[in-house]
Amino acid sequence: MRNIMSNKFGIIGAMEVEVATLKENMQITRTLTRASMEFCEGKIGDTDVVVVKSGIAKVNAGICVQILVDEFHVTHIINTGVAGSLDARINIGDIVVSSDACYHDVDATIFGYKPGEVPQMGMREFPADKWLIEKVKVAVKAADPDLSVFEGRVCSGDQFIADDTVKERIKTTFGGLCTEMEGAAIAQASCLNNVPYVIIRAISDKADGSGSVDYPTFEKKAAHDCAALVEYMLKN
Repeated sequence: MRNIMSNKFGIIGAMEVEVATLKENMQITRTLTRASMEFCEGKIGDTDVVVVKSGIAKVNAGICVQILVDEFHVTHIINTGVAGSLDARINIGDIVVSSDACYHDVDATIFGYKPGEVPQMGMREFPADKWLIEKVKVAVKAADPDLSVFEGRVCSGDQFIADDTVKERIKTTFGGLCTEMEGAAIAQASCLNNVPYVIIRAISDKADGSGSVDYPTFEKKAAHDCAALVEYMLKN
């Protein structure tokens, strides 16, 4: 069994609301700005962490991972945030943990690649770390036994997906559970650096459009829920 406290975790949120609680609850020993991102290094409990707001979309996310690896020598990457559901079973507020991640907006099929496959990468999906996946599942049940957690594929692209037809295309083509704008880039950069990663996403809408939520209110709640999960993971 691995000891979580012997590792150093890079924790990425795209928006400030997703990392604010974590920064408030950690012991910060150093703050460093690189590529217009503020990296807060310190501890959550007894575990070494670096918490950072990457900014939105794929390029920001990929750059963020590389800085965490090169500058801070993190051993694991955790990405938290909000996503839109692609599966009607998943309710607003439920948690998706990545089994893997892929792009839904990459298309080199004219050259014989699969939809979503980056040319010459040798893979379309970037597998998440099994140990981290199990840690997330345990944390969800400990934090809120009534909360449902789904393990599956996270689909990412530089698009905010609101159209039902586009959602159905992504679900049918890629078999994803949710869609967002950073996860696959974090997954790709992590895999290229041989750093284990996991994505944790709180769901903001029903795939079939049957649910509604006050987004600013939910965003704060989702950020708090994800922060609580990360804190539990790092302290247990």
